[in-house]
Amino acid sequence: MERLSGRVILVWGFKRTLLAILAGAVGVLALPPFGFFAAMFVSFTLLVWLLDGAAAGPDSGFLGRLWPAFAIGWLFGFGYFVAGLWWLGHALLIDADEFAWALPLAILGLPAFLAIFYGVAAALARLLWSDGMGRIAALAFAFGLVEWLRSFLFTGFPWNAIGYGAMPTPLMMQSAHVMGVLGVTVLAVFVFAAPALLGTRQGRVPGIALAALIAAAHFGYGYYALSLPEAPAGGKAAPVIRIVQPAIDQEAKMDTDADRAAIFDKHLSLSVQPPANGGKRPDIIVWPETAIPFILTDNQDALTRIADQLDDDQILITGAVRVEDMGPGLEPRYYNSIYVIDGRGQIIGASDKTHLVPFGEYVPFENILGYLGIQNVIELPGGFSAAASRQLLTLPSGINLYPLICYEIIFPNEMTPEIRKADAILNVTNDAWFGDTPGPYQHFLQARVRAVEQGLPLIRSANTGVSAYVDAHGRLISGIDFNEQGFVDATLSSATKSTIDDRMRNAYFWLAVGLVGIIAVISRMGFISRAN
Repeated sequence: MERLSGRVILVWGFKRTLLAILAGAVGVLALPPFGFFAAMFVSFTLLVWLLDGAAAGPDSGFLGRLWPAFAIGWLFGFGYFVAGLWWLGHALLIDADEFAWALPLAILGLPAFLAIFYGVAAALARLLWSDGMGRIAALAFAFGLVEWLRSFLFTGFPWNAIGYGAMPTPLMMQSAHVMGVLGVTVLAVFVFAAPALLGTRQGRVPGIALAALIAAAHFGYGYYALSLPEAPAGGKAAPVIRIVQPAIDQEAKMDTDADRAAIFDKHLSLSVQPPANGGKRPDIIVWPETAIPFILTDNQDALTRIADQLDDDQILITGAVRVEDMGPGLEPRYYNSIYVIDGRGQIIGASDKTHLVPFGEYVPFENILGYLGIQNVIELPGGFSAAASRQLLTLPSGINLYPLICYEIIFPNEMTPEIRKADAILNVTNDAWFGDTPGPYQHFLQARVRAVEQGLPLIRSANTGVSAYVDAHGRLISGIDFNEQGFVDATLSSATKSTIDDRMRNAYFWLAVGLVGIIAVISRMGFISRAN
């Protein structure tokens, strides 16, 4: 290992650039659909050794001294994000004549931008760099901070945060309930980078021992959490939920009125199928995001047909586009919404999406970028509007659902205090935009981790998916794989009423950041005093 580390530290020129990109790309193997979490050990070990050799000239100024580390971090991030997000280009091929020109921006431009965060992390870590365990702690400290920043800066895009690589199975997800995915990220970087100590002499024993202790706590808490008995049902009969996955080709949603009618019929047909194996009739039926391919409130016949198919005590929850008339001479506003419809065909509840997808559902700085011909992938006049707040969906039975539409579920900070009243998280999405690529599977993992963080079951309906029912510990109870048409029925289980809320998770995250930061600073001070 010492010989290998020496060769990596001293590699230069094109080989160094290529190795940094490959180091980032290898880490993606820890994410779905692969789930080979050991790949992150290779990725971060190489990153540490590359940063060991990221030295500037003796006459360089402050920024000049940081530039080699920033460049290595950026190259690492570019490899990680290109390998992990290339599938975003698939959405632009749905209407290739209109959007194919933007493929390089999606496949290379967005990763190049996101890689800046990892470049900053590497430069920040290099400021605190020392030998031994201290540099591992510095890297964990820096990555924790930049992943936190990535979760909200520029509307936020925390997709594939490093912590997800440490959570391929429910056993390894449970730590997220205590400190969230960001807290797991801090400790995961420390553990993933620890093998780098085997290639050097300084701090090998305490660093490896601390990493082993963190890993043991991660697995041990997972075993403990999964061994806890389920919460009692509480006297009320648990409802049966039918999750519908129609597997509609995305191009068909953009076609004729006849195609839209056929899409509506397919959803209805799947909803009224008899339960498998003589099971109980569903109480709640869930359709995916924008399942209804027309403005429902303008189509009374559609509401009548829904009423004809539902029993009086059944509920349909569906994604739909909601339109709001703004008055004479003004353009209407469109919302990506969820409707709750009762057995009489009445809309009795609704919630609108609050966190829209840039360039998918709206164009930032539309007045400026419109002149450049940049428009939404979803063609609506003016795009979607964002709701001011999220509405909890309360069903007639008293069940409360916390609604999240599409990629809203990747944001831990989208969980408002209202979620404490919820019995389950509801996520409707349309991952058909991304085809049979890693994207839908990465999305599903992040949704499962939200369930674990909040201690709530997850009801997830995707046009094509993964559609699933997941329990409060992230375990897949029943589901439908990508591009399969059908439905699953599941009984809503009790939520894990935890005393850990988002404020405590944030506190534990900052505690983890603070602890590795203290280790890094103390090591840096000792390193400087020894050098002098």
